[in-house]
Amino acid sequence: MQRIRLRYTKRGRLRFTSHRDFQRAFERALRRSEVPMAYSAGFTPHPKVSYANAAPTGTGSEAEFLEIALTEARDPDLLRQLLDSSLPDGLDITDAVEARTSGLAERLTASVWEMRLDGVDPDEARRAVDAFNAAGSVEVQRKAKNGIRTFDARAAVADLQALDPPADRPGDKPCAILRLVVRHVTPAVRPDDVLSGLRAVADLAPPVPAAVTRLAQGLFDEESGTVTDPLAPDREAAPTAHPAVAAAVATAPEGAGSA
Repeated sequence: MQRIRLRYTKRGRLRFTSHRDFQRAFERALRRSEVPMAYSAGFTPHPKVSYANAAPTGTGSEAEFLEIALTEARDPDLLRQLLDSSLPDGLDITDAVEARTSGLAERLTASVWEMRLDGVDPDEARRAVDAFNAAGSVEVQRKAKNGIRTFDARAAVADLQALDPPADRPGDKPCAILRLVVRHVTPAVRPDDVLSGLRAVADLAPPVPAAVTRLAQGLFDEESGTVTDPLAPDREAAPTAHPAVAAAVATAPEGAGSA
């Protein structure tokens, strides 16, 4: 059995797709691409697909990850191209590697997020960010299944900055850009929790909902404060050639897997 790890995106209008919606679209893409999937046992077998830490509905992402199990060896990049062509624009498969190490989920310990706050003056955003960073703790509330839950949003934030908006941004309305690195903790701290914290410490309240995008997720490096590529260990462990994959590609029928 071969395992392939994929990185995919949720862009544009497709950021509003739920995780369930993506699962359905991805399983259709697997069938259209004729991927030799391994299936679970039991009365209702399902393709062996493991999803890791999906972004909330309504947020964009450049760094979502999943792993699939195959019954036959395939070239990862060719597989990526076939799946990408079978998915709608906005749900894009951007990277693929053969899994040669264990624990992908264990390497997803932090995320880099960007929040665009339309209608917020950048100087106002900087003052709010300074107040948040200076706070020892910032308690926020979120509605949970068992009622309202209170937790500290500050402890999970490894870095929070207010950036200058792009110089070529159209229009004359103010816009603030926030960049934050959030550790994956329990309970999970999401970008909207950080916005609630900014409201609590500095009364920052954007007039319209923030546009949120996950730029990266992976292992958090405490020394550099950066988030590393979780697929890098698999690339580093890969040999220069894979005989099984090469043989499978050479013997694959022409046109196999096309939509």
